[in-house]
Amino acid sequence: MGFRNEIRREIVIDAAVDRVWDVLTDFGAYGEWNPSFVSVEGVAEAGTGLDIRFALKGDRTIRMRPTVLAAEPGRELRWLGRLFVPGLFDGEHRFEIHEESPSRVRFVQAERFRGLLVPFLKRLIEVDTAAMFERTNAALAERVEAIGSRE
Repeated sequence: MGFRNEIRREIVIDAAVDRVWDVLTDFGAYGEWNPSFVSVEGVAEAGTGLDIRFALKGDRTIRMRPTVLAAEPGRELRWLGRLFVPGLFDGEHRFEIHEESPSRVRFVQAERFRGLLVPFLKRLIEVDTAAMFERTNAALAERVEAIGSRE
């Protein structure tokens, strides 16, 4: 299958929807558990801006200031980030929470890429971004499940 400008990774988390949402939107705590999002400042509210630093290889980071498009508690958090100007390299990032049972969710992290630079950054998108999503999903599951075991 060819490159489709979208990366999607999912994981099953043994926790209630509300607990997953609470950890996902507690941006101030990201530095404690999230290996990919070094820091996130802002609130999960549609129309607001976020200030995000992503970890790159080595000790480098990249900063993005996306706008929250949707924040539906227990269901979806979605934002749009752009590199410099619209249409150059845009990424619509989303987190989805799907309840499978009262104590189990399927968590999806995905991003759709658009813009003139997308074909030139295909490897970064396909390999590096996919690996980042997998690390973040695993760390989220570990964090959420650890909180549940303490309750």
